[in-house]
Amino acid sequence: MPMDRRTLIRRTAAATGGTALAGLTAPALAADEPAPGESGSSLETAGGATVLPADGRYAPLTTGNNARFAARPDYIKMIKSTADAAKALGDAVKAGKRVAVRSGGHCFADFVSHPDVKVILDFSELNRVGYDPGMRAFSVEPGARLLNVYESLYKGWGVTIPGGTCYGVGIGGHVAGGGYGLLSRRHGLVVDHLYAVEAVVVGATGETRVVRATREANDPNRDLWWAHTGGGGGNFGLVTRYWFRSPGATGSAPGAQLISPPSTVLVNAVGIPWSQLDEQGFARLLKNYGAWFEANSAPDSPNRHLNSILNISSQANGVIGMFTQIDASVPGAARMMDDYLAAVTAGTGARAKALDRPNGELPAMPQLAAARQLPWLQATRLIGTSNSTLNDPTMRGAHKSGYLRANFTDAQVAAVYAAMTDPGYRNARTMLVLFPVGGQVNAVAPDATAYPQRSATLKMLFQTFWNDPAQDADHLGWLRGLYGKFFAATGGVPGLGGQSDGCYINYPDTDMADPAQNTSGMPWHALYYKDNYARLQQVKKRYDPGNVFRHSLSVALPKG
Repeated sequence: MPMDRRTLIRRTAAATGGTALAGLTAPALAADEPAPGESGSSLETAGGATVLPADGRYAPLTTGNNARFAARPDYIKMIKSTADAAKALGDAVKAGKRVAVRSGGHCFADFVSHPDVKVILDFSELNRVGYDPGMRAFSVEPGARLLNVYESLYKGWGVTIPGGTCYGVGIGGHVAGGGYGLLSRRHGLVVDHLYAVEAVVVGATGETRVVRATREANDPNRDLWWAHTGGGGGNFGLVTRYWFRSPGATGSAPGAQLISPPSTVLVNAVGIPWSQLDEQGFARLLKNYGAWFEANSAPDSPNRHLNSILNISSQANGVIGMFTQIDASVPGAARMMDDYLAAVTAGTGARAKALDRPNGELPAMPQLAAARQLPWLQATRLIGTSNSTLNDPTMRGAHKSGYLRANFTDAQVAAVYAAMTDPGYRNARTMLVLFPVGGQVNAVAPDATAYPQRSATLKMLFQTFWNDPAQDADHLGWLRGLYGKFFAATGGVPGLGGQSDGCYINYPDTDMADPAQNTSGMPWHALYYKDNYARLQQVKKRYDPGNVFRHSLSVALPKG
């Protein structure tokens, strides 16, 4: 029998030992709507397992997808409901234990897997997707993995969100940092479609409460919604549910509340052999790519329907890979694809060819030499599951990010070429991945959401992977060297508001907060949040005054 909201409030209060449930009267909320898939009270009252160090499940639950970092918590608590989250958080706070929250485990840094963390709250079992008619929005719990979210939304209602390509990423952290994917140039970021958030927060005296916040202008908790539109994960509370409804959605039909993906897409995956590139050809390739997206970054660009990831693997890998996708229904889509590919490879002296390696080896992209028309969901599965390195939880990795607002400089191209052809560093699992932004991402004001980089053309991910802990210093040193040289003109980190424009919080790098590594004088929070940081601090003060939620790059309480 479905449980009404009054029953949920009453049972939550009982289950959490007196913790308060507040904020459930915000505008536009349906007080009697069940949780997605809810069929009875057992789903709301049953708690998840508590995993202790002697349990065989303990070790794999202490680390995420970067084996460089591991925690040694007193226990891991599996979360199965909002009430479960509130009770688990209240218990940990009362005991004075530092907590961390995990959804999918793809954090590149030590936000969760840190030696000081005593309790990990794992949301992987809180993973339902459904439609909430009272909210007129799609409800997604934080443990849901991206591919499962896409499949549920599309199969059930023919809709989607413009999220990332790595299939196993948990939506909890992905949304909080902004959320970017192959549909973002056409439809904006995931947070541009975020309507509401439910979070368990902690008051000044340690009491927990559940707050719902919407983007409605008259919602008294709207600032908490805003903080989750790019303010990063693990900063303000425990997100137990997101609701998605696209701006401007009308009517009551579920299929009209979110964007619809293309029914079919044209996809192309090619490799450009390093053996065919000299330094001049490599420079031409990067500058061609950068120039094309700089010229096509306007919100209304006809080419916003096209997106193309360029994976600059090291020379030791043998091939630079590129995956391109465009909505097949756009008039002239095939011609747009052909023109783009010709523009990027022009003057390089190289001939793109089908990738001739199995999908399990880098550059792990589908082997499609010529544009091929595929159903959108099939293409999404293809790109999302094909890269064994990025989806391998046993790898050690180092990651850095940056945005470009204008094309690569000669010095930046030279820095990448030197690093990727370095005879002293022959690591085939090294890459600079280029993600075009612009388009509808840039249609939103930089302060309308917490995500501030609304004038960039490219997002960059510098990364390298290895297995042996004894090699950590070598690999970190190589990556730091490349990054410092790439951004030498702005003090070794991405400058703000010029040719470069800071970093992406979903690719966190604790070097940015280390004065020994970041010698630019630019504070880490300016690189990630720009002018939005002060507002995030005020949200922090209101909803986490005791600084319960903290990590290596967490939003700090304002001084005074």
